[in-house]
Amino acid sequence: MKLKINGKESELTESSVSVIKLLEIQKVDMPDMVTVELNGDILDREQFESTTVKDGDELEFLYFMGGGAQ
Repeated sequence: MKLKINGKESELTESSVSVIKLLEIQKVDMPDMVTVELNGDILDREQFESTTVKDGDELEFLYFMGGGAQ
């Protein structure tokens, strides 16, 4: 299965994998802090386990950081 993850082509041997499993496979740092965009839609964290990715899907793993100017 071919995916585009954070703008880079990636290939998996699995034919069906959940978003939560994909985070494990990709060794994503701080998976509990990541936001996942799948084909342009932001997924709710509750959807990570039940949503499977398909060949040709595009994903972005996003981290939102707080901060500001003094």
